[in-house]
Amino acid sequence: MGLQILVREFGDVSILDLRGKSTIDDGESEMLDSHLRKLVDKGVRKLLLNLADLNRIDSSGISIIVGTCASLRRKSGELKLLCPRGRVLEVLTVFRLLEVIPSFDNETQALASFEPRGYFAAS
Repeated sequence: MGLQILVREFGDVSILDLRGKSTIDDGESEMLDSHLRKLVDKGVRKLLLNLADLNRIDSSGISIIVGTCASLRRKSGELKLLCPRGRVLEVLTVFRLLEVIPSFDNETQALASFEPRGYFAAS
């Protein structure tokens, strides 16, 4: 199965449910890149990638996730991961991405992590 992408909104967070695989074969990674670029270009600054049903990812898919994360951070946005499993979790671990991109096993916790935190003025 190729890549299927379902976009859901929860407040100002866009959730992308990814199903299948994100590899360079058959253009799946290009499709993911196109979806993510369109969302960022439309002004989305909070993205949650639900990886629960993504069963394969290669370096092209990883590159797109890293590029999108960097692009969002330059615009004061955030990208977070939800439920990486199996081979996808292994690849993310090998690339050490879970050390730089927050990952959650629970959607409610992931969404709550986007909430603004209180800031205190420096004395």
